[in-house]
Amino acid sequence: MKIVVCVKQVPATNDAKIDPETKRIVREGMQAILNPFDTYAVEEAVQLRDKFGGEVIALSMGPEKAALVLREAISVGADRGLLLSDRAFGGSDTWATSYVLSKAIEKIGGVDLVICGKQAIDGDTAQVGPGIAAHLDWMQAACVMEVCDADKDTITVKRMHEDGYDICEMSLPAVVTVVKDINTPRVPTLKGRLASDKSEIPIWKPEDIGAQSSKIGLDGSPTRVVKTAPPPIRNSVTKKITGTSAECVKELIAELRLRSIL
Repeated sequence: MKIVVCVKQVPATNDAKIDPETKRIVREGMQAILNPFDTYAVEEAVQLRDKFGGEVIALSMGPEKAALVLREAISVGADRGLLLSDRAFGGSDTWATSYVLSKAIEKIGGVDLVICGKQAIDGDTAQVGPGIAAHLDWMQAACVMEVCDADKDTITVKRMHEDGYDICEMSLPAVVTVVKDINTPRVPTLKGRLASDKSEIPIWKPEDIGAQSSKIGLDGSPTRVVKTAPPPIRNSVTKKITGTSAECVKELIAELRLRSIL
C-alpha cells in the first residue's frame, strides 16, 4: 500500500501576528512545529504500512524550512519526504493548496491512500483534505477515528460525527482525514532521528508537478481574507459564591445570565 501523508508546519504559539497588508499569519521569526493533528495522520500511515506493507511518503507545501516537519515524520517511521516550495505557491488559499498537493500526488503515482490530519491549528478550516479528494476525484472520509480494515481494493473506516459514529467502506484510492482519537503517536527513537537527518528531501516546483500558474498562489486563490481581528478578551474575574446549595444555584444562574452565557 502506497500512502501519502500530508503534513504542515505551523506556528508554535497562540500569539500569532497578522500582516495588515496580506491579512495572513506572519511566520518569519516565529518558532514552528509539526501541526499536532498531522502527528496522528503520520502514526496511522506508519501503522497501516507496517500491517499491509508498502511505503509512507510525507508531503508538505511551504518554505524550505518546512523540511524540518518532513524529517520529523521520517523520524517516526515515514520512508521519505517531499517538499513543495516556491514563491509562486505563496498566498495559496485552501483551494489552491489542495490543488498543488493533488498535482504532487498525481506525480508520485500509484498512490492508494492519502491521510491528512483533521485540520491545521493555524487555519482551522478542515478543507484541504476534502479539497485534495475533490481535485483527484477520489472517495473521501473526514473525521476518521479508526481504520477497521483494508485490502488492495477497499478500506473500511469508522467516522466520528455529532451523533456518534458510522462505518463506511470506500474503494481505493481514497483520502481520509483523522482525529486524535485514532491512535497515540509514537516518540522518535535515536535511530529514527539519525535516519531523518541523513534523508534527502527533494524540493518540487510548480513546473515539476505540472501545476497551472493560474491555479496557485494569490492569483489562483478564489477566496480573500478581507478582515482579521483577535478574539475578545475573556472575562478573567473570579467570583466566589457562598450559601446553601439552593442559594448557590440561584446566584450562579443569575451570574451566568448577567455574563450572557445562558
